[in-house]
Amino acid sequence: MTVADSHTLLKQVRQIYSQREIAERVGKDIKTIRRWESQETPCPVIAEAALRDMLEGRANKDVPWKESGFRFIDLFAGIGGIRQGFETYGGHCIFTSEWNDFSRKTYVENFGDSSDTHQFVGDIVPFLSENVPDHDVLLAGFPCQPFSIAGVSKKNSLGRPHGFECTTQGTLFYDVARIIDVKRPAAFLLENVKNLVSHDKGETFRRIISVLRDELKYDVHYKIIDGQHFTPQHRERIVIVGFREETAFSWDDLCLPADGPVLSSILHKTDGSEPLLEWDGDRFFDHDKAKVQAKYTLTPKLWEYLQGYAEKHRAAGNGFGFGLVYPDSVTRTLSARYYKDGSEILVFQGKGKGKRPRRLTPRECARLMGFPDSFRIPVSDTQAYRQFGNSVVMPVMREVARILVPHMKTLISARQAVAKELAHAE
Repeated sequence: MTVADSHTLLKQVRQIYSQREIAERVGKDIKTIRRWESQETPCPVIAEAALRDMLEGRANKDVPWKESGFRFIDLFAGIGGIRQGFETYGGHCIFTSEWNDFSRKTYVENFGDSSDTHQFVGDIVPFLSENVPDHDVLLAGFPCQPFSIAGVSKKNSLGRPHGFECTTQGTLFYDVARIIDVKRPAAFLLENVKNLVSHDKGETFRRIISVLRDELKYDVHYKIIDGQHFTPQHRERIVIVGFREETAFSWDDLCLPADGPVLSSILHKTDGSEPLLEWDGDRFFDHDKAKVQAKYTLTPKLWEYLQGYAEKHRAAGNGFGFGLVYPDSVTRTLSARYYKDGSEILVFQGKGKGKRPRRLTPRECARLMGFPDSFRIPVSDTQAYRQFGNSVVMPVMREVARILVPHMKTLISARQAVAKELAHAE
């Protein structure tokens, strides 16, 4: 096989897999795959075996590649946490919507989608449903701020509407619904904060389920899942899945480890074993000194303020304050405001004069959300904290995908069989 033939093979594989998936399979960097695809550098003949294995559905036994993939769209995509979970089980993303430029930068850096196999749009609101490509699964982590406890409290304090009355974010669920209505995917997955269930005394959630079940006629199932089964973070989220026709889907099939990991599993290692990542360098961790960069330790002024703030509320009988965590801890929920003072998750660094806690680094936040170290962080610390605080616990999405995908494929196969019978009859 020649280099030219290798490039043709790469183009065929890209019809099924993302650049990130190919990079993982052939053991290269995403940017290298981009250069191969653009022919900036030639795709080497040595990559032929791995590419052909992917095309034929054979792969490393440690990675659950599937012989036949499926197509999905990624709405309100953020940095791609839900997408990663579904790619694990053979999914191929063909359409993404994310309006935030910083999130889009992180998303493209990690997934490297090119225009010939994938469409990326910003705001989904003005985008016509008819122009969304046909797909098997719709994924949407629609904005949670109008329904979250923190979001509702803030909007109340400012005298602003929340929930569905929030015209900028609360009605975006209906944009999801209109696409489902027009495109009729075999399945969908929606993710939001736990508070969605109780918002407005449950009325908001009842309206959502009514639209999905009664108007769109989908077989709908929902469950609150805590991310601490997979990462050392207490993070409860509502996951809603639906199928175009009735299925035998059951949440009982979820495998949720009873004893999840503790914080030490995601913290930078100070014993000299912390891996040196090419894309991080010493940005977060000083590898020569085997210590977290000093900028993540709270300043004396901020630490004094947080202690005083906590004491004031403690005296008033309130529960507000900082969350000090230790290697054997499970943290509070990482929020998008973490960049402000890090108060919900402060890593203990010893007692005594001059000893102050520190924030998690963005890399540790990525790990706390279940992202692999191969996930690149191309934005500032502030933007990274926002992105991970707004993201999903990726292993939760991967586990939901594991039990959803077989039922989705059964529906697709059944419909294809009926179509063949009708065609044969004609």
